[in-house]
Amino acid sequence: MLLHHYQTATAALLRMAMAGTSYTPSQSRISLFSSSSNCHPRRPFSSTPHPSAVRCSQKTLNSNNKKKTSTNPPPSFDSVTAFAPATVANLGPGFDFLGAAVSSLGDTVTLTIDPSVPPGTLSISSITTPSGASSRLTRNPTFNCASIAAISAMRKIGVRSVGLSLSLHKGLPLGSGLGSSAASAAAAAVAVNALFGFPLPPLDLVLAGLDSEKKVSGYHADNIAPAILGGFVLVQSYSPLKLLDLRFPDDRDLFFVLVSPEFEAPTKKMREALPAEVPMKDHVFNSSQAAALVAAVVRGDVRELGLAMGSDRIVEPRRAGLIPGMVEVKRAAAEAGAFGCTISGAGPTAVAVIDGEEKGREIGERMVEAFLEGGGLRAKATVAQLDRRGARVIRSGGAE
Repeated sequence: MLLHHYQTATAALLRMAMAGTSYTPSQSRISLFSSSSNCHPRRPFSSTPHPSAVRCSQKTLNSNNKKKTSTNPPPSFDSVTAFAPATVANLGPGFDFLGAAVSSLGDTVTLTIDPSVPPGTLSISSITTPSGASSRLTRNPTFNCASIAAISAMRKIGVRSVGLSLSLHKGLPLGSGLGSSAASAAAAAVAVNALFGFPLPPLDLVLAGLDSEKKVSGYHADNIAPAILGGFVLVQSYSPLKLLDLRFPDDRDLFFVLVSPEFEAPTKKMREALPAEVPMKDHVFNSSQAAALVAAVVRGDVRELGLAMGSDRIVEPRRAGLIPGMVEVKRAAAEAGAFGCTISGAGPTAVAVIDGEEKGREIGERMVEAFLEGGGLRAKATVAQLDRRGARVIRSGGAE
């Protein structure tokens, strides 16, 4: 079976499974973001657990038509600063169609009305990174992941009367497997939208981010979607783009143990390691694990979530050998009590899940030791929670 057929078949399996469940609006756990719909996705959801069933909402969002944005709207502010969180893509068996946003880490973008910039265009005024790697990031707006998304959002809105200046602060390391490019793109798209009065719906912001991802790391939404929307997101289809917002119960504890070694794993190289075809038995196994993972998310079952997350037979085995010490790190996480461990995105960050913060710190220490002993790599551990909000404005000023 071809790898892209595996992804399509698995998404279809999940869709059919949810189509057969009961639907109660006040108890919805899953909502649909669609390019052929017209409802806002972020309605209140009940946090009451219903472990015996998945409640599926049919509410949808139209990003392409129906709600038209104004052409060349005036800016609502002189400047806007937006933050977008790190993301964990794939989550084991969900290659290119499952992802989650995580707290604490992320990128920040500031957009300012700049009279020195030609109307309808954008320039990059500054790029900063805590590691001093800013020299590796281009300030050419055509090739920078933040500016590509910002320009795409400007075009969707119809900005022509003012020029913008963009400042990017990278809180995420490059090539870390934590959605570094997606965080920059998400923050930029949200900042543009806020600057002009929020005319674009969420799915249009995801599409703007996808324009950036397509140029930088490939056309996949499992980072950019959760970076913008927050929480867990399932990509049901790419043509048209349909996203399922999976609601993890508010009353359940979930902690991600993120351990990033001093090693870079370029997405392009890691994708080249993937098999062109997938054995049917592996497709069946991974499909069942992906379905189990979705069920665990909406039920708030962290133990089952971890078990499914750590059960990928297709992608992780091909990538683990390219990250020194990853096999030992996964073993150390399990021995320390993690419910599951896998590679975050393309790596090299390893991610484990647990239901307690203190236990998470203990697991992180063991994983750091394993990277050093098994791979000769120094690493840093972060214990984060699920970021339910996604990209958001953190500061604005002037105008109005």
